[in-house]
Amino acid sequence: MSNTAGKVIKCKAAIAWEAGKPLVIEEVEVAPPQAMEVRIKIIFTSLCHTDVYFWEAKGQKPVFPRIFGHEAGGIVESVGEGVTDLAPGDHVLPVFTGECKDCAHCKSEESNMCNLLRINTDRGVMIGDGKSRFSINGKPIYHFVGTSTFSEYTVVHVGCVAKINPLAPLDKVCVLSCGISTGLGATLNVAKPPKGSSVAIFGLGAVGLAAAEGARIAGASRIIGIDVNPRRFIEAKKFGVTEFVNPKDHDKPVQEVLAEMTDGGVDRSIECTGNVDAMISAFEYISLSHGWGVAVLVGVPHKDAVFKTHPMNVLNERTLKGTFFGNYKPRSDIPGVVEKYMNKELELEKFITHEVPFSEINKAFDYMLKGDSLRCIIRMGE
Repeated sequence: MSNTAGKVIKCKAAIAWEAGKPLVIEEVEVAPPQAMEVRIKIIFTSLCHTDVYFWEAKGQKPVFPRIFGHEAGGIVESVGEGVTDLAPGDHVLPVFTGECKDCAHCKSEESNMCNLLRINTDRGVMIGDGKSRFSINGKPIYHFVGTSTFSEYTVVHVGCVAKINPLAPLDKVCVLSCGISTGLGATLNVAKPPKGSSVAIFGLGAVGLAAAEGARIAGASRIIGIDVNPRRFIEAKKFGVTEFVNPKDHDKPVQEVLAEMTDGGVDRSIECTGNVDAMISAFEYISLSHGWGVAVLVGVPHKDAVFKTHPMNVLNERTLKGTFFGNYKPRSDIPGVVEKYMNKELELEKFITHEVPFSEINKAFDYMLKGDSLRCIIRMGE
């Protein structure tokens, strides 16, 4: 790959020309990486609900034409000036948020909210010079969350690239770039359920099931899944979920159902839907009779949503926490999550429900829109 270093690469990319319209595979030009940037050959990528949300452009600033994609595995093709910890041939996962290692957040053990490289969904250019590295006939094609993995080659800031074990299968570990790590970390890093504890998971999509996987790894004895889609329940058993509640099956609030099931509440609850009512339920019905309950909010609510609860719910020693990307620092921590998979502690295969060649990438969108898939792997170069 070194013979392309410093040169423009022409390759195929899936372009979103406008909101909600099928992606179009076209030839793009990918410029060489500039200072503190890395050009990566994408081998496998997967579709996350966040890609679909911004492709539909509902409720946020539309930025088109754009190359979506932010869960992927690839190989470094070349590096820009100043990059010292990555080299051509390294196996990597690009990540939608970053770790500059210099700001107060990166130096703190308690935060992964990097000042420089925190996710920015509106920015469609590189932060170094404010320009796109993608173009067609001289016209820029915009980036998405600094990754744009629906292209055979992409350029990413070095702070958003995790170097991983070269023996790790990229078609499996690519899903760790976003949702799976978010849910897993919400449980293992934030909720931290003790062995033998009870855990409630609100929402059994990919993030919620990853949270359940975290509870399984932690040794929780009861993992209760809450979802309005009964099809999720069969799948959830593979992730250690022991009991299920469909709010539609009951004529009382789900929190009352849970309180009856658990003799007063669970030890930990993890909310993965973004529904503010579910958030309130997740908080108010942890350990009603004890003081050690912890609720973790993972789902992103509507911008106008308001979380309301009585102060006594806090004074009674319940704890409410939030999390971003499962509290993982991309460069420092994600290689270790890959090792959990390599050591057979973490099972990733069960998250992957579909595979398609790059030429059929729009099928991945169809599967997700129909609710049929957790993760669809897209094989680049096909």
